[in-house]
Order: sequence, then C-alpha cells, then structure tokens
Amino acid sequence: MIDLRPYVRTGDGVWWSQAGAEAVPLVDALLDQVAAIGPVRAFSGLSFNRRLRAVPPEITLMSYGAMGELRKARGLEVVPAHYSVLPRLFAERALPGDVGLVQVSPPARDGVCSFGIGVDYAADAARHSRVLIGEINHRMPATTGTPGIPLDRFAATIETDRPLPEAPDRQPDAVDEAIAASVAELVEDGDTVQVGVGALPSAIMDGLAAHRDLGFHSGMLTDGVLRLVEKGVLTGRHKEIDNGLLVTGTAIGSAELYARLGELPVVFKPASYTHDPGVLAQLRRLVAINSAIEVDLGGQVGSEVAGGRYLGGIGGQADFSGAAACTGARSIIALRSTAGGASTIVPVLGGPVSTARADVDAVVTEHGVAWLRGCPHTEIGRRLVTVAAPEHRAELERTLREES
Repeated sequence: MIDLRPYVRTGDGVWWSQAGAEAVPLVDALLDQVAAIGPVRAFSGLSFNRRLRAVPPEITLMSYGAMGELRKARGLEVVPAHYSVLPRLFAERALPGDVGLVQVSPPARDGVCSFGIGVDYAADAARHSRVLIGEINHRMPATTGTPGIPLDRFAATIETDRPLPEAPDRQPDAVDEAIAASVAELVEDGDTVQVGVGALPSAIMDGLAAHRDLGFHSGMLTDGVLRLVEKGVLTGRHKEIDNGLLVTGTAIGSAELYARLGELPVVFKPASYTHDPGVLAQLRRLVAINSAIEVDLGGQVGSEVAGGRYLGGIGGQADFSGAAACTGARSIIALRSTAGGASTIVPVLGGPVSTARADVDAVVTEHGVAWLRGCPHTEIGRRLVTVAAPEHRAELERTLREES
C-alpha cells in the first residue's frame, strides 16, 4: 500500500474521481492512514465504495449530493451547487483541492495519461491541485476530448489491473416503460438529448429507438447510448456544435460499455464544458430529460431530500433544465407517480427546491404528460393532479380547493 504521509498534510483538502473512475486503492489508503496524517477535508462525487459509509473521524467528507454509497455516509456534508459551478468552487478553494487522487489510463508514447471514463470535475480540479497521486489502471481505457495528465505531474503513482466498477441498476419495469413511451412523444427527430443514469433513464433511452438523427450531450454516458448508436439513432447530424459527436464527462455502465468506448464517436469533456451555460445555449434543440424525488403542485422540483434525508443532489439537473427551457427545445421531468406508496406529486416539497418551476416544460409519470410551459400558476396544480397516482388525486384536489 502506498504511504500518503509524504504528500498529504494535516488540514489539507483531498478530492478524488467519481463512479467507475474512483481511485479506490488510493482512497482506501487515505482511510487507513488518516489517523496518522491528521484531520483533512475530503470531496467525493458519486461513489460505489462501501467504506465511505463510515469514514474515520479525522475526515470531513463533502459532496455535491448523496449518490451511491454516500447516501448511507454518516456525517456527509452536502454542498448545494449546480454542477456547472464545481469548477469555480475548486478554483476558489471552496471545495477540498490540495491533493487529488486520480485513476488514469497507462501513459501513451508521449508520457501522458488519460482521465479515461472520468473527466467530469476531475479535469477541472486537477488544474488547481498542489499534489496529484495517480492510480494507473491497465484496464482504464484512454479517451479523447480533454488533455490528460503528464506522468511527471504525479507526485506518486501505483499500478493496478482491476476491472472498472459497473453501475448497479435494476431493470426497467412496466411503469418505467410507460413513462418512457410518453417522454418519447415529446422528443423530435434531430433533437439533442440529455438523460441521466438509472432504470428509468435506461427505459427512456430505449424508448427513443424509433427516432432519427438524435444528438447527445450529457454529463453521463450509459449503456443506453451504446444501444442507440448501434441502431443508428444517435448520429448528432443536426447538432449546432460538436456535430456528429457524443459529448459527455463520465461513462457509467457495464464492462461492455467501457470496452467498446473506442468504437463510439464520443469525446469526454470536463464539467466546465459539458455543463457550461454558454455551451448549452448553443444547443438550440436541446431536450433535457431528468428525474426527481417529487414535484409540488406549484411545479417546483425536489431532487435532493426525501423523508428528511439527503438521497440525491442538484447535480446537472438545473443546468440542463434551465438551458433547455430558455434557449433549447424542451425541459422534461420524468418520475414514477408513487414511491414507497406515497405520492411523488405533493402539495409542498419535503426538501429544498432543486429546479425552479419556470425551468420545467413538462412533468411525465406513467399516467401521462402534464404540459406546463406557458401555463398560468392557477392551472399548474390541476394539470399535475392528472398525472398523479389515481389513489392520491382526491387529496391533491382537496388541497387545491383549500388554496384557491
């Protein structure tokens, strides 16, 4: 195991790459050695590392949301920020950024290592880090689109040959497929889509199989993208920028997806590009398709808190929804009408507003589409009730009557 004590100081801020690109051996080394190092602040994005559920008391763990194993992390401090702002927060030292733990591909002939499947915030954070420590994984594919890290930029490295973590997902069910069918009707041939990760987004991607010449620009790329490329759906032919290219920051999916990235016309870009408002404004046919925990009768979207617990984050939802609603084509929020038997269409959000109602054009559940663009506030609630679960509509209607 690498000794981190020569590189990490007491009081330092340490960050690491997320999801399949997480440098797990280096993170585990930090967890094992932090008692000898002293208190540090740490930043993690989406993580599959179960050890983060209970970090040592010397680590103050921060994130942009509670994703993956971080949902069960004790004492997690969530920074409520749009994903597009993360590069600025690293630059300003508002987020831990002294030492970066980065998983990369083996160096090419020029001695440069690729960020591989995890460019996202890592490429932006690396620019401001005093020290970079690298896990050179021989199974990390080299990707294009963003300059990598010269080998001599690392203060220390370890070499591994381990499979990249695959995203744990349940298979889409009939409810997901019903939602996907309604979403597909809101997407037109030639649009550029942004879609997230999970069973419902997977069903939505498959539901677009009959479309033609779609573009793709999103923070995350999944197996659904691979399937649509194989079907000739994702050509990017009509994209105003990055014509013909799939644009993303992170790949999250199966071993097959990771192995076949070289076959795809994909470029991996940092968050300072994928989520930048100026970049998104150039995608005039952008359709943002995002999920949520709940939507209130005023049309506001909650994607962070449920039952008083952080279960998500703002992430890129507000970035993409705002761009799609204002300068793009359509902003869609897709969610199941119930969760644990409770309605996800609610009188009042149980947590903060993640996406403003002005940035939502349509809310879709398995019961249909509530079209909200241009809808007066007195009508928004009535339309949302029509897509709520039937067993909850009477109570929601009663709430509307009491408020009128």
